[in-house]
Amino acid sequence: MTFSFRLRKKRVNRSFLGSFSLFALLTLFGAFMILPLVYAVNNAFKPLDEIFMFPPTLFVRNPTMNNFVDLINLLGNSWVPFSRYIFNTVFITGMGIIGHVLLASAAAYPLAKHRFPGKGFMFTIVVLSLMFTPAVTAIPTYMIMSWIGLIDTYWAVIIPAFSYSLGLYLMKQFMEQIPDVLLEAAKIDGASEYRIFWSIVMPNVKPAWLTLIILLFQILWGSDGNGFIYSEQLKSLHFAANQIVQGGIARAGAAAAVALILMSVPITLFVFSQSRIIETMATSGMKD
Repeated sequence: MTFSFRLRKKRVNRSFLGSFSLFALLTLFGAFMILPLVYAVNNAFKPLDEIFMFPPTLFVRNPTMNNFVDLINLLGNSWVPFSRYIFNTVFITGMGIIGHVLLASAAAYPLAKHRFPGKGFMFTIVVLSLMFTPAVTAIPTYMIMSWIGLIDTYWAVIIPAFSYSLGLYLMKQFMEQIPDVLLEAAKIDGASEYRIFWSIVMPNVKPAWLTLIILLFQILWGSDGNGFIYSEQLKSLHFAANQIVQGGIARAGAAAAVALILMSVPITLFVFSQSRIIETMATSGMKD
């Protein structure tokens, strides 16, 4: 009895030490990965002498709001209002996300739940398209947008976002986890394909399309439309930020403030939806 108690107690202690070691290791890695974010936040509040200090310091010593004041003055002197850049970015991002989520979901549904000739070949093409970087498809995309007369418009950036192949792949894989018996029961009750898609499939794959929104938001929010949009009044917020960064040493503080503003929006969106993203990446959902 005594030996059994000691053995059981030893196993508990070993498990505790293992869990603690794993927690400490993950905490160390997490702290290391958050360093760039901490540096960017502190950099936005550093005066110019601290920004160019060598070796650079992680934390700000004399915090100041002058960088944000300089940024406001620079944007106020621009002949295109800053609100116009914000509208352009929000419009392009919003329309691109809405259109892609709808098209990717509609295309993924038959690939996941229907049988038709060429289904395997079409999905193979989708998987192969994941291997191509945006730089490879930039010239064909430009040629297509030029042929249909959409260069120098919002749609030159929005429409290519509809063909984001990772979104189609993600939605298709997640829809396959929905039980076929659930869809068959809906058909027996008289539901049409459109009713099944909107009332059953889309609610059950909510974590997937929320994850897709986050991924596409990061791409479109950081896009400047360079090469597709030439009119200044159609440029995005990221383009305005690049103009400030290219202003030289005197604008280094304003550039640090811009970097913090641009990165805060995607991070905030991710924080409020991280549980859904983790759920999707863990491939959870309903299964037969």
